[in-house]
Amino acid sequence: MTLLQGKNFLIIGVANERSIAWGISKALHGAGAKLGFTYLNEAIEKRVRPLAASLNYSDLWSCDVQSDSDLSNLFRALKTSWGRLDGIVHAVAYAEREDLRGRFVNTSRYGFHTALDVSAYSLVAICREARELLAESHGSVLTLTYLGSERVVANYNVMGVAKAALEACVRYLAADLGGDQIRVNAISAGPIKTLAAAGIAQFGQMLSAFAEKAPLKRNVSLEDVAGAALFLLGPLAGGVTGEIIYVDCGFNIMGA
Repeated sequence: MTLLQGKNFLIIGVANERSIAWGISKALHGAGAKLGFTYLNEAIEKRVRPLAASLNYSDLWSCDVQSDSDLSNLFRALKTSWGRLDGIVHAVAYAEREDLRGRFVNTSRYGFHTALDVSAYSLVAICREARELLAESHGSVLTLTYLGSERVVANYNVMGVAKAALEACVRYLAADLGGDQIRVNAISAGPIKTLAAAGIAQFGQMLSAFAEKAPLKRNVSLEDVAGAALFLLGPLAGGVTGEIIYVDCGFNIMGA
């Protein structure tokens, strides 16, 4: 398939081969896109570099999304190396482990700030730095959220608040950048076994309950999310922006 032939996409947030960002990367690659990846530190680089190499890519950049100078350097380097950017996958989220257990009311000020900074504000900072490049190509930005943004999910705690902020950022960025013909959307995926999910207590029980209650009677796969991402990042979704698209086997429509 050559739907995205000649298009360049930056993937921010691949952690390992089970991450949603990697599933999306493979779908974009299969559609003919050229990909570049970022990594936070040496440990993550050791996991991401072989994955990129498996798709014959070597464009990797070190970047801490909490650092404005790192983001500025990233897009300066990308402009020099590529000259063109058609889309960004923002798949970055983090909360302190202790803030994903126990009572939400006990969330520390530091933990709250960290979760919001990494999981929500980073999207704003990335769009600001990438705006010029994305505007030239009428590019698209995609981020990842979860139902815990609007409903209370056990042990999701401050991450639910961060995802709510992220979804609001999607809408405001879509309105702000629409004049530049830049689209901004989010996928709200059902629970998937990823590195990030490992930090949520009783996640296995969540998967079982999800499959039982979802209309499709199964859990969501990486391929499910990747297919929706391919649509939102490509030309077929040229009129779609500011949307939160659920890819959760219908779980979000169900009552208690």
